Amino acid sequence: MPKLWNDSVEAHRRAVRDATLDTTAALVAEHGLRSVTMSQIAEKTGIGRATLYKYFSGVEAILAAWHERQIAGHLARLVEVRDKAGGAAERLEAVLEAYAQSSRTGHGTELAALLHRGEHVVRAEAQLRDLIRDLIAAAAKTGELRDDVAPDELASYCLHALAAAGSLPSDAAVRRLVAVTVDGLRPERR
Repeated sequence: MPKLWNDSVEAHRRAVRDATLDTTAALVAEHGLRSVTMSQIAEKTGIGRATLYKYFSGVEAILAAWHERQIAGHLARLVEVRDKAGGAAERLEAVLEAYAQSSRTGHGTELAALLHRGEHVVRAEAQLRDLIRDLIAAAAKTGELRDDVAPDELASYCLHALAAAGSLPSDAAVRRLVAVTVDGLRPERR
């Protein structure tokens, strides 16, 4: 099979998948999780139901794939933020703020319960913890952050502290939460 044919088939599959993910997310946002059917998704995307079932077993499988794509995008964004910031502590603070701000945009309770289970979430949480741990370790080496507590422990502390961002009323409140969190990472003043 010529390479061009393989490339175009793969591009077609990606386009079908992306259209399905985007359409399903929009339908769920508009109508609610329980009211969306595979027939609605097929009709809205212009993809036959039989073809749709070749890609996904049902609405929940589509939403899980959509969520996995969203998480991958968030992690990529955090890496971009890290790479644009200056010193070690500045990189950490920029990543923590970007993470906390993104935590403010959540899903409804029922949708969140569905999406926040599964191996893709566990993998993403580990990647996030590793990213923050590495930033903390780098800043501790430069003396900008404390080195008397293991970076893994401090990363866990940061993630738990920033979980509060989801209930904060404004970006300014999130920035204050990040500032308080980062202050807790600074070395003791003697």
